[in-house]
Amino acid sequence: MKEKLNLLTSNTKAALLIILAASFIAGTMILAKSLGQNWLGQGLHPLQISAGRFSFAWVYLLIIFTIKKPNISNVNLKLHFLRSALGWSGVTLMFAAAALIPLTDATAISFLNPVFAMLLAIPFLKESIGKYRWLAALLSLIGAFVLLRPSPNSFQVAGLLALIAAGLMGAELIFMKLITSREKPFQILFVNNTIGFGIAICAASFVWQAPSLAQWLALALLGLLMLCAQTCYLNALAIADASYVAPFSYMTLVFATLYDFAIFSQIPDQLSLIGALIILSGAFLLAWREKINKQNKI
Repeated sequence: MKEKLNLLTSNTKAALLIILAASFIAGTMILAKSLGQNWLGQGLHPLQISAGRFSFAWVYLLIIFTIKKPNISNVNLKLHFLRSALGWSGVTLMFAAAALIPLTDATAISFLNPVFAMLLAIPFLKESIGKYRWLAALLSLIGAFVLLRPSPNSFQVAGLLALIAAGLMGAELIFMKLITSREKPFQILFVNNTIGFGIAICAASFVWQAPSLAQWLALALLGLLMLCAQTCYLNALAIADASYVAPFSYMTLVFATLYDFAIFSQIPDQLSLIGALIILSGAFLLAWREKINKQNKI
């Protein structure tokens, strides 16, 4: 009985962790938009915003590392570098898109990455994708396009940047899954953010400008939120398939809509509500079907 409960709750825990991560990532989109425009001072370049995200996350991890002194061993530097490069590139492009086009549009395009992750999980992770996972992913994709409101304006340069970011972050999820099967979560976070810090600082040095106090605070919060999101993702991938948890990332779109309303008083229109409901339907369908599959295997 205890084994049955453990099997049934692992996917539920993974789903909740991804939903929590989605709430953090939507917060980073709000901060990135504020930093990229002139709301907190003269707008910062996306490379500098990305550098702030990695720098502060690395500082937080360094403090934890100093206190706990965990053992770092058997680091696969090749996988970590590839994952870090993909993550830095995806995040930077996502921040650039968030500053140029409406937040909902940027979030919708950028977070098509779960579909890329699910597709890449087939050849790289040898995961089996059943019809219900395909259906859940399709529903989530339809919901994303409803929120995106396809129009000629969606295919501007900023939209293309967001689409490329989605592909990069989808590929990052695959490397993240490969690493979680070999190394512990904190080690992954520390190594990843150390490499990302080095890449981001070098890139930002070409566009550096002095941030205002409000921008420094926003960058510090941005790094914290991204670190929390990474922690949730790593722990979710450690207990569930990448193709299972991927569609739950679409909750980022729902949170982005809610934050827009709470912070900027932008009331979601009918299309926003329809898109959010479609996304939630896909996620709940997947969670329900996975629970049935686990019960049948026991």
